[in-house]
Amino acid sequence: MTAEDRAGLKARRMAVALLTEVLTHRRAFDDAFERLAADERFAELAPRDRAFARAISATTLRRKGQLAEIIKSFIAKPLPEKRGRLDAILLCAAAQLVFLKSPPHAVINLAVFQVRQDAQARRFSRLANAVLRRVSERGAAIALEQDAGRLNTPDWLWESWSRAYGADEAARIASQHLNEPPLDLTVKSGPEGWAKRLGGIVLPTGSVRLASKGRIEELDGFSEGEWWVQDAAASLPARLLGDVKDKCVADLCAAPGGKTAQLAHAGATVTALDISGKRLERLKQNLARLKLDAEAIAADLMSWTPDAPFDAVLLDAPCSATGTIRRNPDIPYLKSASDIAELAKRQQEMLIKALDVVRPGGVLVFCTCSLEPAEGPDQIAHLIGKRDDVRLSPIEPEEIGGRPEWLNEDGTLRTLPHYLQLSDPELSGMDGFYAARLRKEG
Repeated sequence: MTAEDRAGLKARRMAVALLTEVLTHRRAFDDAFERLAADERFAELAPRDRAFARAISATTLRRKGQLAEIIKSFIAKPLPEKRGRLDAILLCAAAQLVFLKSPPHAVINLAVFQVRQDAQARRFSRLANAVLRRVSERGAAIALEQDAGRLNTPDWLWESWSRAYGADEAARIASQHLNEPPLDLTVKSGPEGWAKRLGGIVLPTGSVRLASKGRIEELDGFSEGEWWVQDAAASLPARLLGDVKDKCVADLCAAPGGKTAQLAHAGATVTALDISGKRLERLKQNLARLKLDAEAIAADLMSWTPDAPFDAVLLDAPCSATGTIRRNPDIPYLKSASDIAELAKRQQEMLIKALDVVRPGGVLVFCTCSLEPAEGPDQIAHLIGKRDDVRLSPIEPEEIGGRPEWLNEDGTLRTLPHYLQLSDPELSGMDGFYAARLRKEG
């Protein structure tokens, strides 16, 4: 093999390793990528090859249902259980052939080479070669006929969304997940000017949206701390606290710090709490770049007692994050219906604790980036039914960019991934978020 072939092989090996980490070892994609990038097998990979490995594995996760069906159509009988990394190799190769449009000769040869190097898979090298040749010839045509949204959505999620929003909305959500999301920025000031400077647009929410896929660190304004990356939907909950200038505000579960930055920039005295010291270090680094201040505390909310209650509290509770599948295509394969129940119980406890650190007359905003009712409206209904010292404070459309369709009847916020459709599909969509504003009586 030539040096160029070896470079192509190593990137593809990393893609297969990434996919295996997620599907077999149930490790979060970003964590797996960071770990493998430092692994001696891949540490010397050029940034371009590393990015290619990431693109292959992310595309494979995003289109896994389709790819598995295409591959299965060319295999006559079930394969034995012990077959090494054959499945991961075939899936990654099929993603390149069908969706990334990579040169078939290189894709097939390097995939077969990987199969031959795997002790448990090598006996399937001829099968892999034959299957991938058929995928190269017919895969794209088959993909056009597939119900892509449904195939790429695990049953438990499809059923949950169909119950919560109806079959048509479930289909729209799933369809939006097929598209890579654009890049949203929260800017300190002058969004129109930054949109022009960076070649983006200003959204109704005030965020600047770019189609750029380049390195974030190389964009104008990054090193000067003029903006931070934050999905348009994720930027809404902090605004629901209202005018926080000179108020004491707690951002619970604060890392990586986008909402903390919003609150600090708005003039609040912010306490940023997070259970993870490592994630809190990232928050501190982000605030330092942005030239913003907040008190950062590494602690478990459930055992933390502040010196005094806060004027306002933001609880972005740990959740299944099913509203961010566009950005995190690993989530459908890392979470399950049983996880939702466990997370909901934890959120219930955290919500009650968060309310306890709000002063009488103060405001609490509860939010999650989940599409599951158990992690949103069910939590608020339970709290209000249990406590007589709290009431909903309805959100007004003008607080969220003049979008009344993003509000539930009770004045809580609900965004879905297919909302914010623009003329350019690449600039459309947003994360799925739920948020409720509560006022503590007193």
